[in-house]
Amino acid sequence: MTDARIPTVRLGADGPEVGVQGLGCMGMNFGYGPTDAGQARAALDRALELGVTLYDTADAYGDGENERFLSPFFKAHRDEVVVATKFALSIPPDDPTKRIIRNDAPYIRQAVEASLKRLDIDVIDLYYMHRRDVNVPIEETVGTMAELVREGKVKHLGLSEVTADELRTAHAVHPIAAVQSEWSLFSRDIEARVVPAARDLGVALVPYSPLGRGFLTGSFTNAEQDLTSDDFRRQHPRFTGANASANAALLEPIRAVAEARGATLGQIALAWAQQRASVAGLTVVPIPGTRKPGRVEENVAATRITLTEEELTALEPIAAHVAGDRYPDMRFASAGRE
Repeated sequence: MTDARIPTVRLGADGPEVGVQGLGCMGMNFGYGPTDAGQARAALDRALELGVTLYDTADAYGDGENERFLSPFFKAHRDEVVVATKFALSIPPDDPTKRIIRNDAPYIRQAVEASLKRLDIDVIDLYYMHRRDVNVPIEETVGTMAELVREGKVKHLGLSEVTADELRTAHAVHPIAAVQSEWSLFSRDIEARVVPAARDLGVALVPYSPLGRGFLTGSFTNAEQDLTSDDFRRQHPRFTGANASANAALLEPIRAVAEARGATLGQIALAWAQQRASVAGLTVVPIPGTRKPGRVEENVAATRITLTEEELTALEPIAAHVAGDRYPDMRFASAGRE
């Protein structure tokens, strides 16, 4: 494994400069079952050594615990990292197991102060609206976010799981540096409208779950059988029952490309995601999640793989045959509103 640092790109016209691959930090202590804190911290350090500078979290990950976990790393490397966090998924006081979407100004202001405190930083580099509350005009939401920029609490703005029209409306209020949405060999719905809108506006795409929440690596084939009871992937339609069996068969073209190249399935899936930049003509910074330094090295190595036209053609049909939605309730995703 070479220690050469990955290249950098800019998010949006005036956004932060980051490595061409970021790191999704949710699973380090939330959502994916038991974790090893020492290994997770080693993964953070190794990622930075390799030029990964965009670190993605959210206040909803473990009710703020993910932000608290990351805080010491961010403080130790404040001038080297770009801190991205999110607001919008609120915990109702009568049921701590649920999340409700809030985009109203009082909640945003409450959320940003809480995140700044947990992260123990003076300013958030990239602040995302995590999910869209359709009951609040997006102009109002982004207007409040823009006020946070003017007040010095936030540097750049991002949106997650928005439609093309929502992105255009938001960008007219204040420049949007990045749009985050699921984009992988299994999830390509944003290519119809969101990707062209982002390209037209000069907004970067930050694909989350580019490894299909681990399914594209072959690390599990059925969530109910292979994952612990506290793993949230057991709730996803694609990873259970007959859907899981059908989708596992779709890994064969990825496996064939990987074997021919001496690469892993995950590296081919990530190389495909990285290559969306040149294929779609916009800045793309995937944020695969991991909590092991060895996996960080494997993921970063994918930035040096360029798939051939023949390989891309072999992988092209996969998404059209995926069984099951990517969420139990697609109303909370952009595809459910396009």
